[in-house]
Amino acid sequence: MILEVAILNVKLGRAEKFENDFQIASQYISSIDGYIKHSLKKCIEVDNQYILLVQWVSVEAHEVGFRQSPQYQKWKTLLHNYYDPFPQVLHYEEI
Repeated sequence: MILEVAILNVKLGRAEKFENDFQIASQYISSIDGYIKHSLKKCIEVDNQYILLVQWVSVEAHEVGFRQSPQYQKWKTLLHNYYDPFPQVLHYEEI
């Protein structure tokens, strides 16, 4: 299992709309082969900051299976305009 981690800084005044659009976008990521589960957490200390955690069976499931899919294009259209700056996405494995 691989854990994808992204810290999402959402533009001021757009948090509520982002949260609504994220709920819609969740259907796209969850339909991908190799997807296990995901969660979105809102930061208590930093306004408009979230952390996205996604479990995948492999890095390839995310980097190839999702990012090269039509579902990713829908995800991107719904969510990518909210971020400032654009998030760094990292992958972690169990030790």
